[in-house]
Amino acid sequence: MTDAQLMSRLSLNQITTEQWNIQEAVEGCVRHQIPWISVWRHKIEEIGLKQSKRLIQDAGLNVSSVCRGGMFPAATVKERAARIDDNKRAIEEAAELGTDTLVLVCGPSSDKDLNTARLQVAEGIDQLVPFAKDYGVKLAIEPLHPMFAADRSVINTMEQATTIAEKYHPSEVGIVVDVYHVWWDPNLYQEIERAKGRILGFHVSDWKVPMADMFKGRAMMGEGVIEINRMRKAVEEAGYHGPIEVEIINQALWDRNGDDVLQKVRQSFAKHV
Repeated sequence: MTDAQLMSRLSLNQITTEQWNIQEAVEGCVRHQIPWISVWRHKIEEIGLKQSKRLIQDAGLNVSSVCRGGMFPAATVKERAARIDDNKRAIEEAAELGTDTLVLVCGPSSDKDLNTARLQVAEGIDQLVPFAKDYGVKLAIEPLHPMFAADRSVINTMEQATTIAEKYHPSEVGIVVDVYHVWWDPNLYQEIERAKGRILGFHVSDWKVPMADMFKGRAMMGEGVIEINRMRKAVEEAGYHGPIEVEIINQALWDRNGDDVLQKVRQSFAKHV
């Protein structure tokens, strides 16, 4: 793959520039020749779906995904139904913005019962599949690092995510490979191969030692211990050749000038991805 081909796959996951609204992020992508953007729903809510779509389309950007759906487990039937309704809105937003990928952060348990929470995740996805299919949107399960099992997701390995996804056609449910969340897995490359044809996204950042903050501790590519380039080649061998999202949740980056961040993103992406 040439450098130009790789850079044509670069996507700004909007959380990397959390200090920017959608208009600022779109304009930043144009200035720094980033052809893709992944849009977060709280940013859509700030200005509305119609305006978000107009800004992105007018700039000529492609939307790699919408973040996020999921958060399925809840203590009551009523709460779980409300989560399904919110996911349906997320599917509609993804379709309107022109992406076929809704990233699912599946949610924590409402109590200490992880097995029940995982069943609720599977049940929630099952309820959404027909609705998402009608809109041409794929549900992309993103396994999160085990340190997030208590507050963000009870789906913590690629094996768990793929086991759920395999119940459906690859055009309906797949997985996201986020290097930050799965790099540690001793079965990583075996599971990437197993997920062949089902990988719907590839997210990059790095794991810096020591980590300053559990949630906001992601580092720029090349600053940590993850074999990003090897993982990129593995997901390509497994059939994924789509956009590569730079998703770095880091307060220090949010405190910086966004243009400086995007300049560093391009440099690190070209060198380490």
